[in-house]
Amino acid sequence: MDIHVSGKQIDLSDALKARVTSHLGTIADRYFETAMEANVTFSKARSFFTCDINVHAGRGLTLRGEGEAGDAHAAFDDAAEHIARRLRRYRRRMQTHSRQTARAPVPEIGRSYILQPTDMHETHNGREIQTADNETFATIIAEQPTEIAFLSVSEAVMRLDLADRNLLVFRNSVTREINIIYRRDDGNIGWVEPNGMMN
Repeated sequence: MDIHVSGKQIDLSDALKARVTSHLGTIADRYFETAMEANVTFSKARSFFTCDINVHAGRGLTLRGEGEAGDAHAAFDDAAEHIARRLRRYRRRMQTHSRQTARAPVPEIGRSYILQPTDMHETHNGREIQTADNETFATIIAEQPTEIAFLSVSEAVMRLDLADRNLLVFRNSVTREINIIYRRDDGNIGWVEPNGMMN
């Protein structure tokens, strides 16, 4: 597995880098047959360290874990445990997923955009002008390709949880329609699908 370990404005010891590489390598060997890539980033905020782990485990499958503690080693342990806990939850499904990935349809490629809202007040010659209430403006500040995979709803929920994301757009492998799952404020998962009977 190709593992990149870096620090944001902090120096990392060789011992920490070796420990991260060894531990993530053990997790990879236990759960995956194919090679993976991992990015581990450490940073320091006031009196504690944070660790962010992003693992790319095959086509379209991403795992994410975050941790924080009083030292970098403990922050990594916290983040790695988050990933290991999710993997244990989906162990059987992960093995099935690895076998089915090669036969799965090629994902569609969409585009995702990051929009920055503009100030709803404009100025002209130093005076503030209120825009109409029904007008909204936004500026595109970033765009990137986004994979839209063919998944069952249970596979989509698994990917949402493994990647620690709040929302996932996918094409339902049964209906072939675009669906959305999202994490609700109450901790449950919401599922949005088009109703083909409504014309």
